[in-house]
Amino acid sequence: MKQYLKNTWEGIWTVLVGMKITFKHLFVPAVTIQYPEVKIDLPDRSRNRLYVNIDDCIGCDQCSRACPVDCITIETVKGTPDEDLGKTSNGKKKALWVTQFDIDFAKCCCCGLCTFPCPTECIKMTDVYEFSEYERENLLYKFATLSEDEIAIKKQNYAKVEAEKAAQKAAAAAAAAKAKAEAQKQAEAAPKTETAPKAEAAPSAAKPDTKTSETRTEAGN
Repeated sequence: MKQYLKNTWEGIWTVLVGMKITFKHLFVPAVTIQYPEVKIDLPDRSRNRLYVNIDDCIGCDQCSRACPVDCITIETVKGTPDEDLGKTSNGKKKALWVTQFDIDFAKCCCCGLCTFPCPTECIKMTDVYEFSEYERENLLYKFATLSEDEIAIKKQNYAKVEAEKAAQKAAAAAAAAKAKAEAQKQAEAAPKTETAPKAEAAPSAAKPDTKTSETRTEAGN
């Protein structure tokens, strides 16, 4: 009987020790935030979902190069000379059509490294942290605003301009080669002027042998 009571007390005491923290917070006000009805304010420099102002994007690809997980995909098409692509909000003139600007948030680690090298500050972190999806494909955000038809037209216009430049370059090279060939042909057809033979140098008068003359003089004497 004594051992039974001892075991019972040890069991009760063990429960009381384990429930010490629970009993302590049982009579104090609750601090649990009733999410999602109640949401806390995030710090100013919190890193969450990215946002891209595509109107300010110049297609420099700096953010994609800085991304450590390769979650940003950018494709551009160069504008033709007769097109006005406009300017960014900081006055920088745009020269490229951004045909694709995708961010895969299934890969994004919210490091914020892509926001620093952007020259126009068009990509930035937001305070949105609730963007979970049931389908993984829905985490691929597409920020480009051009339609498929517009993209096809931009590519055709650029290809046409490049083809015209290539044709002009080929025509200029052909004209230069033709002019060179004609000049070479005229040079070969021109009569060659005969050059007069060089006059042979007259033989120089032999100088008198002074030694022989002196010998003859001494013999005469």
